[in-house]
Amino acid sequence: MPHRYSLLPFLRWLPQVSVHSLGRDALVGLTGAILALPQSIAYALIAGLPAEYGLYAAVVPVIVACLWGSSLHLIGGPTAAVSVVIFASVSPLAAPGSPDYVALVLLLSFLAGLFQWLLGLLRFGALVNFISQSVLLGFTLGAALVIALGQVPNLLGLDLPGQATALKGALVLGEHLREAHWPSLAVATLTLGVALGVRRLWPRLPALLLAILVGSLAAWLLPVFATVPTVAAFAGRLPPFTPLQFELDSVLDLLPTAVALGLLGLVTSLSIARALAQQSQQPLEVDTEVRGQGLANMVGPWFAGYLSAGSFTRSALNQQSGALTPLAGVCSALWVALFTLGGAALIAHIPLPAMAAVILLICWGLVDLAGLRALWRVSRAEFAVMALTCAATLLLELQTAIYAGVLASLLFYLKRTSQPRLQRWQEGDHEVLGIEGSIFFGACAYLQRHIQASRAPRLVLDAHYVNFIDYAGVVMLHQEARRLRLQERELVLRRARPQVREELLKLEGAEGCPLSFED
Repeated sequence: MPHRYSLLPFLRWLPQVSVHSLGRDALVGLTGAILALPQSIAYALIAGLPAEYGLYAAVVPVIVACLWGSSLHLIGGPTAAVSVVIFASVSPLAAPGSPDYVALVLLLSFLAGLFQWLLGLLRFGALVNFISQSVLLGFTLGAALVIALGQVPNLLGLDLPGQATALKGALVLGEHLREAHWPSLAVATLTLGVALGVRRLWPRLPALLLAILVGSLAAWLLPVFATVPTVAAFAGRLPPFTPLQFELDSVLDLLPTAVALGLLGLVTSLSIARALAQQSQQPLEVDTEVRGQGLANMVGPWFAGYLSAGSFTRSALNQQSGALTPLAGVCSALWVALFTLGGAALIAHIPLPAMAAVILLICWGLVDLAGLRALWRVSRAEFAVMALTCAATLLLELQTAIYAGVLASLLFYLKRTSQPRLQRWQEGDHEVLGIEGSIFFGACAYLQRHIQASRAPRLVLDAHYVNFIDYAGVVMLHQEARRLRLQERELVLRRARPQVREELLKLEGAEGCPLSFED
């Protein structure tokens, strides 16, 4: 890709914009904004932030990510999984919704964005592949349960402090169930019923928006619901410039969570971008997209936008509605900004139980039952990784759960690769051991046991399917070749690839190498 495109990626498609495409993208953007409004407010509440911060996160970060990313259809913004990790990580450090809490969340978002941008700058975007699909499925399932549990107090009209883990939250909730506010539960039930009914009868209509509207009207018009708590009012304005507070102690406290959130956001965004690119036959520059996501999360916090990541529902709607360029995402953000400026007074009439009901529906949408069933059929080991990750999200702090899932996935991978597939057969008076896998430090002990189990005068290692050998593997083969030579036996490497033979000869040179080679 030309250098100017690496600095200004939007120059690839901007010259193709016409009056027709701009009008089409503006209309598609309006559709996306209608979907984004209730989601963004709900996600801000999940993150422990005032409602307006969800709208702010759907403006500047989205514009930057669309212009500096690689995908033609990916649209970001606040997401459920990111929001729940933010709440779980920052709520022990400051009271949710307080100025100190908001400042920490914005600093955390900037640090996560800086980590993402550095990954893209160093072309390490492929590192996100270390978070496997099984880890992502387990974390998403666990996060859905954590989010749902966290919204039960709002559903019941209870004001309970946030807890670091889902288990602690469940215990605190159990102690206060008798204090449930029944009018709040009634509003939540009405909202949930309307949303489900609209989805079933009129699937093309914005079900979440209509459900919130009905719940808000009921709480506003009916005296029995007068005591139902509502979303805190805020002044309607464009995303304000917000200087970040870089205090060393806060940076050090937030850094581990920032790395975990940065990886989680990238995995989510790149998974969506790859799926959409495959459908539209669009080439995707992974490192460009990583830099774009990082830049969005570095710039966004200066304009009150907390951590943004790709949204599957908004991105899929963007593609299916016929978006022609990333300007559809830019237009969507601008529509959200206009609503933030002019519709703030309406948001103050939204009952918190109605928002909780909408969030429960969003949580249900996060659960990938088909993916879980497929994982069970294909790999029980990967299903175990998923289950461990899910359990960790419920029992540990969420950023720790991500690391635990990645560690479990890597351990299972190392276990598999440490035992490469071997085939043994006889050829006359000598034995052949076929190796299918890499000869590296983790597999040396396993291979050495099988080599030493042979009693043939001539042992041939068929290395045709060996693509890689490290220093430990080289030393092990040299040692075994010398041992066999002392016993007047021979160790032969057959059909070794040039790079494998080259590594074996580096240790002592061709003349000193105790191994024999044959094609």
